[in-house]
Amino acid sequence: MTRPFEGVKILDFTQVLAGPYASYQLALLGADVIKVERRDGEDMRRTPLSREWAERGLAPAFQAINGNKRSLTLDLQKPQAVAIVKQLAAQADVVMENFRPGVMDKLGIGYEALSAINPRLIYCAISGFGQTGPERLAAGYDGKIQAMSGIMAITGHPETGPTRAGFAVCDVLSGATAAFGVSSALFQRSHTGKGQLVDVSMLEASLAFLSGQIADYSVAGHRQQLSGNQAVSRKVTANLFKAGEGYLLLAVNNEKQYRALMIALGREDALADPRFVDWFARQENEPALRAIIEEALAKKDPREWEKILDTAGAPCASIWKIEEIIDHPHIVARGAIQEIDTAYGRLRFAGSGFKLAHGGGRLDSMAPALGAHTDEVLSSLGYDADAIADLRAREVV
Repeated sequence: MTRPFEGVKILDFTQVLAGPYASYQLALLGADVIKVERRDGEDMRRTPLSREWAERGLAPAFQAINGNKRSLTLDLQKPQAVAIVKQLAAQADVVMENFRPGVMDKLGIGYEALSAINPRLIYCAISGFGQTGPERLAAGYDGKIQAMSGIMAITGHPETGPTRAGFAVCDVLSGATAAFGVSSALFQRSHTGKGQLVDVSMLEASLAFLSGQIADYSVAGHRQQLSGNQAVSRKVTANLFKAGEGYLLLAVNNEKQYRALMIALGREDALADPRFVDWFARQENEPALRAIIEEALAKKDPREWEKILDTAGAPCASIWKIEEIIDHPHIVARGAIQEIDTAYGRLRFAGSGFKLAHGGGRLDSMAPALGAHTDEVLSSLGYDADAIADLRAREVV
């Protein structure tokens, strides 16, 4: 079955995480993504988590977001490489890059130059702060954006201070935003026939995902505080609790769920306790209610309580590690983690995160070795073997 973006050609200059994550989502859905790298490859190929994979130029973090792509190496400082880019852009549907604003313009392959060659071209530029504005040239790093966006101001505990998320959340959501922006532009082009610039700011993408917290302040004047593990509902039973030898995250947010929780814990008596008569009273007497709940939870391990309470109608979850959740029966049944055969054995990677009734995301091939498709791409432009050898001898490719 045809996937949504089959036939769409993407020239991808992005590197590190936000940009490659964006083009990866489109590659899963069928786009032909040519990843353009410098001759020694981008830094993510050699992240130090695994010496074995880094020496291969295929670090796990790089593999995670570069499957289904083709690799072309170019020295963009050389005129011959710029000429190749322009030839490819003339045939492309999308160009993606995540350099600081102005870098591609200086190379002669920015939006104005390439759109003049191909008016139908969609040019997606991802940066920390966007293509305009007083901070446009500032560096955009995930940790910096987490700190500036307000995410860290509401993440952490009052006792220990702000903390960043345990993964590069702003990079990833900026990549998802960019993929959505490119998809929107492609759909719009189907009506207008015109290409356009898709300007993605990591800071603005992060603010878009904080829409509820922004409205809490802009509408009601509520100033967010560090809330630890408490849910945004601020319900005292939507929080993290000690259970057995570990922890249990309760997501009990309404009266029916609260009753189910107390009955399942064997504390029906607390339902008649005036200290806990409603949510306001429970908030005022949170330490006493927490003590009752944790006393009961201490009798069994978190995974046991997870089954008991979910069955009873009190939503909760124990704390799952990555190595555990990817083998969860539900994840396995859904095929959420995709497996492919490679020269290095059978490997597993995360997919697109959603399913289509037909033509959904599919991982066909692992991330490419550096320059693995250089000859193939150049041949498609009409370069013969001697011309390619000459480009390689002059270190253009």
